[in-house]
Amino acid sequence: MKYSQINSELFVQNRANFVKQLKPCSLAVFHSNDVMPTNADGTMAFRQNNDLFYLSGVDQEESILLLFPESKDARLKEILFVRETSDLILTWEGYKFTKEQAREVSGIQTVFWTHEFKSVLNSLMAEVENVYLNTNEHLRAVIEVETRDARFVKWCKEHYPLHQYQRSAPIMHNLRAIKSPYEIAQIQKACNITEKAFRRLLKFIKPGVMEYEIEAELYHEFLRNRSRGPAYGSIIASGANACILHYVDNDQECKDGDVILMDFGAEYANYASDLSRSVPVNGKFTPRQKDVYNAVLHVMKVASNMLVVGNTLDQYHKFVGTVMENELIKLGLLNEQDVKNQDPEKPLFKQYFMHGTSHFLGLDVHDVGSKFRPFEEGMVFTCEPGIYIREEGLGIRLENDFLITKNGAQDLMKNIPLEIEDIERLMAEK
Repeated sequence: MKYSQINSELFVQNRANFVKQLKPCSLAVFHSNDVMPTNADGTMAFRQNNDLFYLSGVDQEESILLLFPESKDARLKEILFVRETSDLILTWEGYKFTKEQAREVSGIQTVFWTHEFKSVLNSLMAEVENVYLNTNEHLRAVIEVETRDARFVKWCKEHYPLHQYQRSAPIMHNLRAIKSPYEIAQIQKACNITEKAFRRLLKFIKPGVMEYEIEAELYHEFLRNRSRGPAYGSIIASGANACILHYVDNDQECKDGDVILMDFGAEYANYASDLSRSVPVNGKFTPRQKDVYNAVLHVMKVASNMLVVGNTLDQYHKFVGTVMENELIKLGLLNEQDVKNQDPEKPLFKQYFMHGTSHFLGLDVHDVGSKFRPFEEGMVFTCEPGIYIREEGLGIRLENDFLITKNGAQDLMKNIPLEIEDIERLMAEK
C-alpha cells in the first residue's frame, strides 16, 4: 500500500466494540470485495470492503475475517484468512501478505490461508446459534452485481439452514459513525493532501485550460503524497457545467469570465476527504459572482456552527433551508412573499439549492450512519451549501469537512483558502 501502516490498535479496538454487540453464541463473517473484471483479461483496481478493513486493516483481495468471541478455544475467537501466495503469484502480481505480516497489520494472532476457510467454518458452526452476515445496506446503494458477501449469504444458508441469521450492517453503521483518534488522523491526512492539490490548482487555472487538465493536476498531487487517488469521481465543472450536480465528463474548455466549480478529495488509507471550491477562471470574480459566492459562504459558516452535539440532520437541514431562503431573496432569485406562501413540502429554495448540506464522511465519502441519530462527538460531516443558477450559467458550491467535538465543529480543512480575497490573491501569484 502507498500509505503508512496504521497502528493495529485501531482494528483491535474496533473488533472489541463489534463483538460487544453480538447476541450470545454468535459467529460473524466478513469478506473482502471481489476483484472486478473489465474486458478480456483486464481487472479494475482493487478496493477493499470497508467493513472488513475497519475490523482488520487488511487491504488485500480474497481475505476473510471470522469472529467467534465465545469460542472455548482462545485461538479461534478471532481468525483471519488471507490468500496463500506462491512463486508464480510473486512473479506476476507481486508480494502478498505472509501470515506474520497479516498478524502485524491486524493484531489477529490466528491466521489461515483462504482456501482453509470452509473447513474451519464447518468445525465451528456446530458450536454457534447465530451467524452474523454482512451486506451493503447504505441508503444510496444500487447493487446490480452480485457481491462476494451476497454469494456467501446464499451459500451459508444453503449449507447451514437451521442456524439463526443476523445482520452485521446495523452494528457497523452504529460503530463507524463515531471516528476514533486513529481514524481522524487518517481523514486529516487526506484533507491535507487535498489542500496541497487545491493550492496547486490556483496557480494552474487560467482561460483556455481544459477541465481534464485540471483533473490531471489533482491526480499528480494525490499520488505524489501517498494517496491512491481521488476518494470519488472528481467534478471539474466550468461555466454552466457547474449546474450539473454530478458532472464528471470534465472535457470542456475553461473560458474567460466563467467560474469553475471543483468538487474533489484525496483518499488516504481508504479514508475519504471531500472538498468543494468555486474559483474564477481568469482569477477575478465579477460583482455578481462575488454576491453569489458570499451568499453561499454565509450559509456555510452558519451551517457549520450548527454541527453540534445533540442536533440532528433533519433539524439541521430544515434550519439551513431557512438561511438559504434569505440569501436567495437578497440575490433577487426568490420573492419574499412567494416564500411566505410556499408549500412547506416543496420549498422554493430547492430551485437553486437542491441537495443536502451535510453527510457523514469516513471510509466512504458518503459514509454509513443514521440520519435519525443525534450528532455525537467523533462524528465527521461535510458542510456543502451551493447555489446553482442555470439561466446565468453560474454554479457555486463550497465545502469543508468537520469533526464534531464537545466544543463545537472542528474544521479539518481550516487551512484551505476559502475567502474571495485569498482566492484572488493566490491566483494572481502564478
